[in-house]
Amino acid sequence: MSRKRSFAHVTDANTRLLILGSLPGEASLAHGQYYAHPQNAFWKLMSEVVGEDLRAMEYERRLQALIRHHVGLWDVIAEARREGSLDSKIADHAGNDLPGLLDKLPRLTTIGFNGGTAARLGLKVLKERAQQYRIVLLPSSSPAHTMAYAQKLEQWLALKLPG
Repeated sequence: MSRKRSFAHVTDANTRLLILGSLPGEASLAHGQYYAHPQNAFWKLMSEVVGEDLRAMEYERRLQALIRHHVGLWDVIAEARREGSLDSKIADHAGNDLPGLLDKLPRLTTIGFNGGTAARLGLKVLKERAQQYRIVLLPSSSPAHTMAYAQKLEQWLALKLPG
């Protein structure tokens, strides 16, 4: 089983909201894009959060739109062994340098964890430092997390930044 690696973070110095996933799935890795699986609701959910239809855009424009809305993306896991795309199959993982990234984000106020694995591993790394931020635990945008879209959306809307 080969090791799978996360992508570079998508942030800038004005990032106020950071969404942290666990590790890209097979479709994302194949395309070299965050949340590339067509059934993953991430881009639909984030369109509602930022008030702009991200799904209609080319991938690079989606990322630019997130930055424009002060939203960053990254994963908690830097690399791991995993067969398939399920978080439950992640083994022998190494984490990304979350504290190091947070040091570079002076305007960050909110961290959203996309799914339980991201939250469990990310909060363990951030420890007491997490108290400096508004933490939002989100139901996974993955199609493997079988919750009705309306229920996911209700929880994801908590990410909306004031102003």
